[in-house]
Amino acid sequence: MVANKKIVLGVTGGIAAYKACALTSKLTQEGAEVKVIMTESATKFVTPLTFQALSRNPVYTDTFDEKDPLKIAHIDLADWADYIVIAPATANIIGKLANGIADDMLTTTILATKASIFIAPAMNVNMYEHPAVMKHLNTLKKWGYQFIEPNAGYLACGWTGKGRLEEPEIIINVLKEQEAQTKLFSDKKILVSAGPTREKIDPVRYLTNRSTGKMGFSIAEAAANFGAEVTLVAGPVEETLEHRHVKRIDIITAEEMYETMNEQFPLHDIVIMSAAVADYRPKTIHKEKMKKQSGDMKLEMERTKDVLLSLGEKKKEQFLVGFAAETNEPLVNGRKKLKRKNLDAIIVNDVSKQGAGFAGDTNIVTYINRKEQEEMIPLAMKKDIAKEILKRIHRDLKDETN
Repeated sequence: MVANKKIVLGVTGGIAAYKACALTSKLTQEGAEVKVIMTESATKFVTPLTFQALSRNPVYTDTFDEKDPLKIAHIDLADWADYIVIAPATANIIGKLANGIADDMLTTTILATKASIFIAPAMNVNMYEHPAVMKHLNTLKKWGYQFIEPNAGYLACGWTGKGRLEEPEIIINVLKEQEAQTKLFSDKKILVSAGPTREKIDPVRYLTNRSTGKMGFSIAEAAANFGAEVTLVAGPVEETLEHRHVKRIDIITAEEMYETMNEQFPLHDIVIMSAAVADYRPKTIHKEKMKKQSGDMKLEMERTKDVLLSLGEKKKEQFLVGFAAETNEPLVNGRKKLKRKNLDAIIVNDVSKQGAGFAGDTNIVTYINRKEQEEMIPLAMKKDIAKEILKRIHRDLKDETN
């Protein structure tokens, strides 16, 4: 699964650098093309000549050592790579990347690449558990870096605990799994809605909700990384997403969401409605700013169109997924919504739980399919929750065709 893949292996200055030699050899045996970048500290543990012999490619150690005058080496490597793997990754390199520091060949290459990046930490257990390192790891996870967690055991420093570089075979298996996932939806077009809507009251006021679109954007990004062509219909949010397989359509109101989703619906195979669409809007939109008055004010509301219900009524071959953000009897209400709106699956989350709901980077959800099979996906980053949701959709689609 990694045959013919172009892999940049970043080796940093830790005793576990010797394992990177085995990793280089095994990747090459699997048919991958490997180019190694070493930090200056890494060369104190293993010589560049070792990696040159194992990879059969030049080894890069100096940003300013331009081997080909027609190319800028770190940009050329950044564009060339399918994957970048940093193994071992020291606390130093993790801190640099989390703070955008690019002061050597490895860090400049990583900041310039669009390739998937895998980080395999290796360090003393106390260093690994230090708040600064944990903060940097979490920052990089939010940015989409993927981590191959270290093992626990006896460390070279004499301590026992988490900090041992994962074995080369495991690292390669992670890359193989990633490669397999990129093909999960290679033949599918996926429509995703995200964020809130805004319902205008007057020129300066509107009604909305707390949705930030993070969950929907995470789903859109994961779907694209899994090989799908994605259309993302986004309400007014600050989230950004740049991906060559994601087309973004911005809307503001519930009516615009209704029109856009219904227009795009027949063009897609899978539709995931994660947007928090307003159920009501002001019956009258004032052309001028409403002036403050003494006493209370009453705002008359009217029902908006039910986007998800309309899609369920029109559904033919599409796999339709809804979201249910609940605070009371979430699973009961989720199952009712699944049937009432003719869905193939629903994602239920209790937004009253700590770590779940709007604005945060984490979530806790339950996936329920049309057979009413329930699977709880525990607390995790929304990017990871998105992947788990898509894997279950892929499984259910596969079951339908078998």
